[in-house]
Parts: sequence; C-alpha cells; structure tokens
Amino acid sequence: MKRKTRALLRTITSWIMVSLMLQFAFYYFLNYKVEGIMAPVNAQPIVVKSLETEIPGTNLENLQLSYGKDYLAYQENGVLKVYNLQQEKVVFEKSPQGESEYDMGPIYYQWLPDRDTLVYFYARRNPNPTTTVVVPVEEEPTEQGSSGSNNTADPDAVEDPNQAPPVKKTPKTRTEVRYNNPQITEVYTLELPPSDEEETAPDDRYNRSIDSFPAGGQIKQMVVSTFTNLLYLAIENNGKFQLMEIDIMKNVRTLNQAGEVITQMAASDKFGTLYAKSTSGKSERIIGLQGWNREVVSDDADDVILGNREGMLYLGNIKDGKLVNIRSGEENSEEKSLKFKTVWEGSIPYDDAKDVIIGANGEIIVYNDLTAYIIKEGSDKEVKLDGEENYISSDGVEVIQVTRVGMSTKVKLHPLQ
Repeated sequence: MKRKTRALLRTITSWIMVSLMLQFAFYYFLNYKVEGIMAPVNAQPIVVKSLETEIPGTNLENLQLSYGKDYLAYQENGVLKVYNLQQEKVVFEKSPQGESEYDMGPIYYQWLPDRDTLVYFYARRNPNPTTTVVVPVEEEPTEQGSSGSNNTADPDAVEDPNQAPPVKKTPKTRTEVRYNNPQITEVYTLELPPSDEEETAPDDRYNRSIDSFPAGGQIKQMVVSTFTNLLYLAIENNGKFQLMEIDIMKNVRTLNQAGEVITQMAASDKFGTLYAKSTSGKSERIIGLQGWNREVVSDDADDVILGNREGMLYLGNIKDGKLVNIRSGEENSEEKSLKFKTVWEGSIPYDDAKDVIIGANGEIIVYNDLTAYIIKEGSDKEVKLDGEENYISSDGVEVIQVTRVGMSTKVKLHPLQ
C-alpha cells in the first residue's frame, strides 16, 4: 500500500514539474511577443535617391516632408497644402474661413514621426463669444415666515374643501452673461493613403476642440511621444507661456508652473518622459516630466536640449554662440537620474541654427540654409547645401532643396550624405 502511495506521489510531482515548466515557457514566449509589439519600431529610414518637382507658387513656407517621403506639407499665403510628390499635385488644402482676427485658419502642423499622418491645429472665430444663462435667486425669508408661529399647522385640523389651494410662488431668477473664449482652436489629423493610390482621398479627421487654448496664441514647438500618444505644446501669447499636454481621446492639461517659460522640448520614445528647458525667474534648467512629477536633469544654464531618439537624450553646451560639447544619457526604467557621458567636443556655429536633428543612424545634425554640420562617433564634418532654402528630414537622411524660379518653386530631394 505504501509503495502504491509513493508511486502515485512521484507521478503527481512529476506532472506538476512538467506543468510548471510548460507554463514558464509559455509565459516567456508571450512576454517576448508583447515586448515586440509594445517596443518602438526602429525601422530603417527611407532613402529617396533623387526626386525633382515644380510646385506652382513662390510663397511656400515651412516645408515638411512626411514619414514615407512621398508627401510634402507647406503653407502658402495662410493656406495649408499637402503635395503628393509621386503624382505631382496638391491633394489637400485648408484655408481660413473668415476675416476676423481669430479666423487664422491653420496655425501649426507637423507630421507624426512613424506614419504618413499630419497633425494640424485650426483656429476660427467663436460665433458665440458671449452667452447668457438663467440662474435662480435665493429669497431672504420674511419675518412672518421666519417666526414659525404662523406657519405651524394643526395636524388634527380638518381640511376645508371650500378653501382655495395655496398659491405657489414662482422662484425669482436673473440672467447672467458668460464670456467665452473668442477663438475656437481645433485639432485635426490628416491621414494620407499610399501615394500611388489616385482613387483614395486623404482622411481629414476632426479630433477635438481645446477650450483652454489662448486666443491669438502661437505654438512655438510641438513634440509627440510615440510611447504614450501624447502631444506637448509650447504656447506663447502676449509674453505669457503655457506648456500644454494633449491626450487626443481624453483630456487637456496645463503643466507649466506660474511664471515658468518653456523654450525647448523633447519627448522620449521609450518611456514617454517629456524633457523641457525651463526658465523661472533667475533659474534656468532642464527638467524631466512624468505627469505631475518633475526631476532636474541639468541645472547648467548653458545646456540645451538637442533631441531624443531610441531612449537616448542628447544635451549640448553653448558658449559664445557655439556648440562646444554634446553629452548623451540613456534612459533606464530602474534609475530616476540619467547618467551622462561626453560624446563630442569641438566648436560649431549654433546661434543661427535652423534646426537640430537626431538622425536614425545616431548622427547629430545642426544646420542652417547654407551648411549642415554632422556629428557622429566623436567627430564632425561640414556639408555645404545648395538652393535658396534647405530642410532636412526628421530622420536626418534627406535634404529638401528649395529654389524659386519665375512663378513656381523647384523642390529637389536628395540624400544628405
């Protein structure tokens, strides 16, 4: 009997061990798949070897190349336009609706970093800048009503059927004026189809209105966290600054403190942290924000944010208008503070920089309309740019060369290196 019991126990124990091993193997496989889905996709950059097109008009401004490098967004005389580079035609236009000072139309636009989708903000006059509401007025009790003796009814009294019913008093009310925001600011996403599809129109999708957006405010910078799908706006209005966080599907929050000015931003694509250059009074520093939580990243007033890519934050140090030092800090979920190391030292012009790009191949590109300075693996090189104006794609691979000829604008795409 004891032998049978022992054999049964050994069998049960063996099956339990096998079951646990299978469960661990399954959970490991499932976790591996989930990480593959949730982690940002580090796709290889798309390279356009050579492309030239001629766009009607000479007042093209703020040219931006889409993720797939097949659409070009720009503004012409206040009208937002999207140009299909493959079909060589404008496929979308959005213009102001009226002539009021608040009918500004498209006030800002930017391509998402991982798809052919354009986010843009549209401002128009509020047709109901003032509204009225009726509110009740509380009446003060009279002496008779407040004494209580005349209002006490005898519970045993018999109701007289001939007595008229008590007259109900209509409550007093008053009308109040509500002053609303004179400007309505709306967020749209424009989803573009594959550039070779002629039958499919762009999907212009209204997302939400931002009631707290200041009338006449200017968006100085927008960054997108692909990890959290949050938008961050640095807004300036009559010398006042506002840092706004937008969840397209949920709410809008203001994150800056009273009197705080935000001049630079970068969003982590790994953990969703927002890094910002903050100035408050005499204090000037770089901070990291996770919701309402704040951490000081650098308290050196000469440090600037160059960008963030693949979980790496890049800071530059500026002396006398020159970029002289670059440090990088790798984000880690287990440590709150970033540990920086110097990746480059030298001297390149920075004050007249048009933009700074953190390239897909780990290079740091500082450029203006004439020259691009490319920093990689501790060394730097200078690349001369042709054309009247030059833009570099967000992955640092492509140059958009702009030259105005007659009544049109020639646009040429070619690799930076």
